[in-house]
Amino acid sequence: MKLVTIVGARPQFIKAAAVSRVLRRQHQEFLVHTGQHYDENMSEVFFEELHIPRPDQNLGVGSGSHAKQTANMMIGIEEILLEEKPDGLLIYGDTNSTLAGALAASKIHIPVFHIEAGLRSYNKRMPEEQNRILADHSSDLLFCPTETAVENLKREGITKGVYQVGDVMCDAVKYYAEQIEKQDKSYYFNQLRGLFCEVIPSEKWYIATIHRAENTENIQKIREILEAFEELDAPVLFPVHPRTKGIVTQLYQQYNYQNILFIEPVGYSMMLYLVKHALKTITDSGGLQKETYLLDTPCITVREQTEWVETLSGNYNILANPEKNDILSKIFDTRISPEKKLNYYGDGHSSEKICALLSSASN
Repeated sequence: MKLVTIVGARPQFIKAAAVSRVLRRQHQEFLVHTGQHYDENMSEVFFEELHIPRPDQNLGVGSGSHAKQTANMMIGIEEILLEEKPDGLLIYGDTNSTLAGALAASKIHIPVFHIEAGLRSYNKRMPEEQNRILADHSSDLLFCPTETAVENLKREGITKGVYQVGDVMCDAVKYYAEQIEKQDKSYYFNQLRGLFCEVIPSEKWYIATIHRAENTENIQKIREILEAFEELDAPVLFPVHPRTKGIVTQLYQQYNYQNILFIEPVGYSMMLYLVKHALKTITDSGGLQKETYLLDTPCITVREQTEWVETLSGNYNILANPEKNDILSKIFDTRISPEKKLNYYGDGHSSEKICALLSSASN
């Protein structure tokens, strides 16, 4: 088959690294980067580090409102599809790039293949939830990471073309986790770049990522979160998303946090190392919840709900409100139950299963 693949954000680069490595053995792939993540540390570094094939085209849409960003992506993707005339469009996850690809292709009757289909948080205030639902209902083949995702689709009347293949993120974690231990701690810490001060290596640390609008657009919420970090019993390594750099800089200048090491965004191998060896992870990211689960690192998710409900088993992931006392309580008082932790995400060969199903569909 000739396939056009759409990527635009960090999690999609990681998933595409796992799938494209297998896909290109049997199929022709035209890779489109929408430019949704355009900062070098959030985009370029991943293509270099993960050996992802260079994009055949970069739309360079950059930031903007949801409507403007998605519309500009749709215009660019439609032009490519009309030019390339692929047998199908491959999309990942739940970003605006995902939705733009699904809508552009389905409107001109090009089959849509959705990897990581069927996830639901059941909170439609999240733009990702809207993107997931619309993309799933526009897709012809839906590759689900878990049985929960299959059941979610069934409840919405989607049963045709649905396959439980496991999680391609699991493929990536298993593959790259073997590579990161070839270097010691000093190798990784020497590469960290502090935003406000030098990063001094620590024997123990927490790793945190906070970037969602519901946590960062309300200054009281982000203050509460940072105050919790300031009271933890080990330094908090905090890669700062470009979207939150302004508010974080403002608060640092005001409060001069001592226990939080604000650093530039890091690459995938670096993040895996920091997560694997952290005391705990504190995040509002969907993908990082799953990575911490796969790496056996306890996680506190600063959100009201999670689309990765399986990670809650054994308290390896626990939800917290964006309030200092609740975050601290969840970090210090949560008891982990290892016997309840199960392998929900597959055997690390999801990419092969997806490519086999695509080959079957083309025959």
